[in-house]
Amino acid sequence: MKILLVDGTVFGKKTGALLRQIEQYVKEYNSDLDLEILYFADLKHQILDGSPLNEDMKRMIQKFEEADGYIIATPIYQASIPGVLKNAFDMIDPKAMRYKPVSMVANGGTYQHHLVVENQLRPILDYFRCLVTPNYVYTHASHFDKSDKIIDESIHERLRELAYVFVQYCKLSDTIPNNK
Repeated sequence: MKILLVDGTVFGKKTGALLRQIEQYVKEYNSDLDLEILYFADLKHQILDGSPLNEDMKRMIQKFEEADGYIIATPIYQASIPGVLKNAFDMIDPKAMRYKPVSMVANGGTYQHHLVVENQLRPILDYFRCLVTPNYVYTHASHFDKSDKIIDESIHERLRELAYVFVQYCKLSDTIPNNK
């Protein structure tokens, strides 16, 4: 199975740090999964306005379409997901992610921003009919050191649990046709 770990921002390093840690934990539970981190910071983004898509956006869409599951990482800015992440979802065919497992992780500057995951990101993934795991991990700046390494052991425990549940959802998704 191809799993796309999505760093859904062009700024900062914490979402990438979260994904790299999750990648390690997922490999511990299932080393057969083909994991790839897609860093939005490496892409030339364009606004979805009807003009022809550039090569980076075509490649991004292809990666989403070819993946069998996703771990979406996002910072929370101004009590919302980044525009580049929402814009990416707007480019993806509604059936591309159908019945594929998805886990969510986010980080933000206040503890209250965890609600954005439930109120904004989950409804988008529900629209795509993803198999969204019931657990997500929200982190705060205090969970990282100055080099963006995760230093909070409870966050590590929750990331391990998220990885475990995600791997179980991957097994479940094998039994469900995605009806593309």
